[in-house]
Amino acid sequence: MTTTFDPVAFKATTRTQWEQAADAWHRWGPAIEDWLGAATRQMLDDVRLRPGSAVLDVAAGAGGQSLAAARRVGPSGRVLATDISPAILEHAAAVAAAEGLTQVVTLEADGEDLAGVADRSFDAAISRVGLIYLPDQHRALSEIHRVLRPGGRLSAVVYSTPDRNGFFSLPVGIIRRIADLPAPQPGLPGPFSLAAPGVAEAAYAAAGFEDVTVTAVPSPVRMASARECVRFEHESFGALHQMLSAVSQADRDAAWREIEEALEQFEGPDGFVGPCEMLVVSGTRP
Repeated sequence: MTTTFDPVAFKATTRTQWEQAADAWHRWGPAIEDWLGAATRQMLDDVRLRPGSAVLDVAAGAGGQSLAAARRVGPSGRVLATDISPAILEHAAAVAAAEGLTQVVTLEADGEDLAGVADRSFDAAISRVGLIYLPDQHRALSEIHRVLRPGGRLSAVVYSTPDRNGFFSLPVGIIRRIADLPAPQPGLPGPFSLAAPGVAEAAYAAAGFEDVTVTAVPSPVRMASARECVRFEHESFGALHQMLSAVSQADRDAAWREIEEALEQFEGPDGFVGPCEMLVVSGTRP
């Protein structure tokens, strides 16, 4: 059976997922920053932030990387954190306020339609594990290109290939089998949509970016146990729940039990160390 991809429905579902998962994603914030810290630092290094820089964050989520950017640009800079989910942006705004990072401003906005953002108004743009889930990545990259000043830099953190991301690809594979879902088609949004060699570089080039680089960053997920990792994914990864939405509660429970059993292979003397590799894809607007 073939189904037609509906980007409008996909976005509506994505927004709902993040509205529901916002609190959990915020609660897991320290673990997320530990997991994605190295890739985030590489991303911020690649856009060459300095005091006073203006930074756009697309699909900012709870804003961990927005706050890291704000610390680099200082009070004379500015960071605009955008996301399709207002609930998750509330957490970003609250943490920024608590830290006195008044240079952070949040805006509910679709990454594919930054109509409220002026042309050539930012020195840098970042996106951490967000670009991969936008249905029209070319449109999103073109919008980012539009709002960057000449010489401005874009850097995004995306997943590498499934074989290097067992902590996530194993659960996805189990859920696809149990829910009888087809394999993802090329060109559609998803965690590994920019993972294959050459795909991200081609996407950047098509939107007008030059000097594109891809840096692989080992990003193991370190937790006390496989059970804790399953709890993290169960509470925070709304896409996995969406994939299971059409099956019975019994099948959902069976899926999560099987996922935990599969992830136990990554337990050892140091606890759970889930394989993960992120790619930092960076380019320049000429």
